[in-house]
Amino acid sequence: MPKHKRKKKSNNKIEGLTQSILKIFRKDHAAPYNYKQIAAKLGVDDPSSRNQIIKKLKELQGKGTIKELERGKFILTPSQNYYTGRVDIAGRGQGYIIVDDLENDIFVSNKNLNKALHGDTVEVYVFKRKKGGKTEGEITQIIERKKTEFVGTIDVQENFAFMNSTDHKMHTDIFIPKGKINGAKNGEIVLVEMEDWPEKADSPFGRVLKVLGMPGEHNTEIHSILAQYGLPYEFPPEVEEYANTLDTKIHSEEIKKRRDMRKTLTFTIDPKDAKDFDDALSFEKLENGNYEIGIHIADVSHYLKPGTILDDEAYERATSVYLVDRVVPMLPEILSNGACSLRPHEEKYTFSAVFEMNDKAEVVDKWFGRTVTYSDARFAYEEAQHIIENPKDSSYLIPSEISITDKAYHVDKSIGEAILEMDRLAKILRTNRMRQGAISFDKVEVKFILSDNGNPDGVYFKESKDANKLIEEFMLLANRSVAEFIGKKKSKEGESKTFVYRVHDEPDDEKIAALENIIKQFGYKLNTKDKNSTATSLNKLLSDVQGKKEQNLIDTLAIRSMSKAVYTTNNIGHYGLAFDYYTHFTSPIRRYPDVMVHRLLQRYLDGKSSAKQDKYEDRCAHSSDMENLASNAERDSIKYMQVKYMQDHQDEEFVGVISGVTDWGIYIEIMKNKCEGMVRIQDLRDDHYQFIQEEYAVVGQKSKKTYTLGDEVYVKVKNADLVRKHLDFTMLGHRDEIEN
Repeated sequence: MPKHKRKKKSNNKIEGLTQSILKIFRKDHAAPYNYKQIAAKLGVDDPSSRNQIIKKLKELQGKGTIKELERGKFILTPSQNYYTGRVDIAGRGQGYIIVDDLENDIFVSNKNLNKALHGDTVEVYVFKRKKGGKTEGEITQIIERKKTEFVGTIDVQENFAFMNSTDHKMHTDIFIPKGKINGAKNGEIVLVEMEDWPEKADSPFGRVLKVLGMPGEHNTEIHSILAQYGLPYEFPPEVEEYANTLDTKIHSEEIKKRRDMRKTLTFTIDPKDAKDFDDALSFEKLENGNYEIGIHIADVSHYLKPGTILDDEAYERATSVYLVDRVVPMLPEILSNGACSLRPHEEKYTFSAVFEMNDKAEVVDKWFGRTVTYSDARFAYEEAQHIIENPKDSSYLIPSEISITDKAYHVDKSIGEAILEMDRLAKILRTNRMRQGAISFDKVEVKFILSDNGNPDGVYFKESKDANKLIEEFMLLANRSVAEFIGKKKSKEGESKTFVYRVHDEPDDEKIAALENIIKQFGYKLNTKDKNSTATSLNKLLSDVQGKKEQNLIDTLAIRSMSKAVYTTNNIGHYGLAFDYYTHFTSPIRRYPDVMVHRLLQRYLDGKSSAKQDKYEDRCAHSSDMENLASNAERDSIKYMQVKYMQDHQDEEFVGVISGVTDWGIYIEIMKNKCEGMVRIQDLRDDHYQFIQEEYAVVGQKSKKTYTLGDEVYVKVKNADLVRKHLDFTMLGHRDEIEN
């Protein structure tokens, strides 16, 4: 009888066993494991491997890293080293965990991300910090995915496909089985839902939800920007249907419940191409010599009722999105461009803040409530500006080249005089605001002249002139006064009433220090002794850079050094505006927080009790998040249009200002159109250049040639990548060298 061969004893040492075992314990640090369960997790079942695991468990128990819960079952020793935070993916698939209570972010290497993606809320275990080293950790649990839908280009193979995301923060591709490709063709841009990420798989598994089209096509790119941020570009049919059934007529019974201001002189001032007009101004000179000025806002809350599918949709959107070639509205057109638009020669339901002001622009009385108004005229900013710039022209003639109708026409004398008087009052309000420490951010906006098919034919800069500032000051007055009116009210228990505030915290010291470092390269400095001196010197800086080559760069950096304004029920004031109380009351057509403000204001005018704070705080957080997404989408659409514009100017040479210097490239902003691109360090062929961080410069090793922040240089377009929304430039040299 033949003898059975004995199994050869395995003596293979398991590499990295300590870390592998700890990874298992950390992944679910509340669960006990025995050696058999760990062996199964590691995929080993031979005696040698099991013995190594048993030995390692005893060793870790001896060190106090794990403890024996019951015979043979171990659990991770409770530790204070666990934190909850948000993932921020940096370059090369590495990340940082941002924890609110920690001063420093926690670095996580690619191998320790453990399937976490950018924006996810995670639990992280922090390793013992080496002396002088950075705080490092490992993600042990994904608490909540930030998103599960991603946009990218599909690579279709015979039996499967991969989607490569256009978002540089997405550090992995997504595997798509053959049956879930949904008809997508190789190279198309698609929207993919991540469905699963199996334990042993390198990539998550997903399915194609929607084919957006071929890269480079205008609508494809705009729709992919919206899809990337989870923003809709059309209303569900049932929402449109509901909106279309609303009664939008003006009824005498409703007028009786409101203050009737239809006979008061009222007008709107908006951009020339505006489709909706959600605010109007009224003006009346009183017998006592004072002025009654009304800020009238579309009464959206009259039509938008809580608990309806229309309100649910508006809340989910939370804001209109202003892309470079279109608006994605918060409300269907029947409301945004119809019933809630304060169009000329139409009666409308409005919510108003009415002020009695004296000659010095001091408010001597105020009133808030629902009204009905009639707009006597509609002005573009350019038309109102013409009246302001020509105050002695008593005929108030609007020339054809700046009029809305493209025909010259005379403005009614009473409206012309009202605009001039309100401009005078607005200038006093602005001067007072600046004196109290408000910061004046008048950043130049880049706008594109678009052809009928959406191609950029030209670029122009939008400036804020007196007519814009007139509207701004009276809107600020309404917003501040409404917030103050409610903020100072107390409930019967002596507590503040729940309200939606727009708050802006003081700037972060580190960000201000970083701004100081950069501006000193241009010969500027700040006085940061206290918050008032910081605000004053910031205003001086913003004034000093007006018209200079570095203006756009310093304006941008100054804005970035500020905290972000958010919505909350916890009022801390608004640093940038220097207001103790501030809210958003004036744009309910395009911002959901303004709708909440209207509802709360009416609730308290009716003498009702304070609303539930938790409910409104959640809604504020959602509104802030959606505002941030919309802002990112808007920025991406501008970048896309800049790249598209530069594609058609590849043969031209441009003068630009160096706006950033890193160890991988030099960022340059073209002076003529504010388009920004990058010259890669490796593409500077005339020398070997090194990055000098403290000097914001790169220096040639042999020639000592230096490119530094603020230098003016000539560049040409090397590559315009529409999908990545990125411009690569070729450096031609310093401006003074080339021109001389």
